Amino acid sequence: MAPTYLCRHLGSIVPRLSRLRTFRFVLMSKVQKTQLRADALKKRDALSPNEREQAAEHLAEQIYAFRNEIGEGPLSGFWPIRSEIDPRPAMLRFAALGVPLALPVVTGAELVFRLWRPGEALAEGPFGLSEPFGDAPEIQPAAMIVPLSAFDRRGHRIGYGAGFYDKAIARLSRVKRPFTIGVGFSVQEIVAVPDEAHDVPLDRIVTERETLIPKGV
Repeated sequence: MAPTYLCRHLGSIVPRLSRLRTFRFVLMSKVQKTQLRADALKKRDALSPNEREQAAEHLAEQIYAFRNEIGEGPLSGFWPIRSEIDPRPAMLRFAALGVPLALPVVTGAELVFRLWRPGEALAEGPFGLSEPFGDAPEIQPAAMIVPLSAFDRRGHRIGYGAGFYDKAIARLSRVKRPFTIGVGFSVQEIVAVPDEAHDVPLDRIVTERETLIPKGV
């Protein structure tokens, strides 16, 4: 039988080793995501204006097929920045059906979603975002169009590194999980996103070419 002092010593080492392994995994995952994000965004940036315009129309047609899932909304989208795919044609189709729209607003380390009507002026937010003004009502989206840097066929995404959408979806899901639609160009697809056990895949991934339904969703 091992001496008591040795058992106590081992008992203190094992949790430390477990924490060290977790730290190393998280660190490696972040490094991998950084490189995968950079590679995918480089491909996205290389697309021509004509390819982007056509992609936005194809995207609208495919998202419009989710009328039953989106229902009466509200539907949150986003105002595209840099070379992001443009979800606004899709948003306008739902607005024409009477579905309320929302746009994300950065508040500190979180995203909230405020009502926006087509044609309303927008405020300049951080990171180059265009946001509803602060007096616009905050709402709980029933469905969300989610931007991404990269994605895989399991429904996992890489964002921009701040975790805004991951935290927002988790917070909203405490009331009711929204139907989540990740959108991007097909060139942003990667083999596998380095995900962790607690990561929840999006309900759909939509590109200009196809709609992906992750297994198990």
